[in-house]
Amino acid sequence: MVKIVPRLLKDQLTKLAEKDLRIDERGRFERRDINLEVDVLTNAEGSSKVIWGGTIVYAGVKFALREPYPDRPADGSLMTSAELRPVANLKYEPGPPSAESIELGRVVDRGIRESGCIDMESLCVVPGESVWNVNLDIHVMSDKGNIFDACALAGIAALKTATVPANRFDIGEDHKLPVNKIPIMCSYQRVGGRFVYDPCEEEELGGSERIHITLGDDGHVHSLQKGLKGTFSTAEFAEIFTNAGKQAEELRKMVEKMVI
Repeated sequence: MVKIVPRLLKDQLTKLAEKDLRIDERGRFERRDINLEVDVLTNAEGSSKVIWGGTIVYAGVKFALREPYPDRPADGSLMTSAELRPVANLKYEPGPPSAESIELGRVVDRGIRESGCIDMESLCVVPGESVWNVNLDIHVMSDKGNIFDACALAGIAALKTATVPANRFDIGEDHKLPVNKIPIMCSYQRVGGRFVYDPCEEEELGGSERIHITLGDDGHVHSLQKGLKGTFSTAEFAEIFTNAGKQAEELRKMVEKMVI
């Protein structure tokens, strides 16, 4: 039965694609409704909540002091982790971090890190002795598709609201974490033979290869991750890149509006 249902779903998605339709009646590059809130967790130095269609994600930021890495004595660090539990979707299992959660955390982390939105040298307290480690924890409460974009959006929004708790550690006054860019991830999946933006749960189940692209404020690609088997043509990537630029600009304005 597990193999039959996706096959029937794939057939349905293919028939819809032939008419340029999607299972939830959206256009190919139409995004589901998004609600972004910040400062939602009282026990975090920065936090956010994203409701993206039926997908719900929380992100929280905590700080800790540590010794810097020997080869980067004046650089702080960023660590991103993601949690996927059965409460989000029954396809996830309890226990230690799964391969899916590890991949999710790494893809989100790469987009943020490669954008250079956080000046790691600004996290230095005493060169060679003490630096700030920024812990970004992401929890998926409901997975109804496209958790990558939802988690990336929640992550950068939480970082933009974060306050470094220097006073609590007796090393100065509290201050905002300097985040000078807003990298945005956009995800696409091949469904019924063509790529669509913001795949829903059914499209992910019945689709094939997927692409996650993170764009910076200047439109440059900071990360590109391909998932599952399959390939995409130069023309397909050009179409995705053009659309991602438009989507990223709209989402970046959403973050800017919330954190100012």
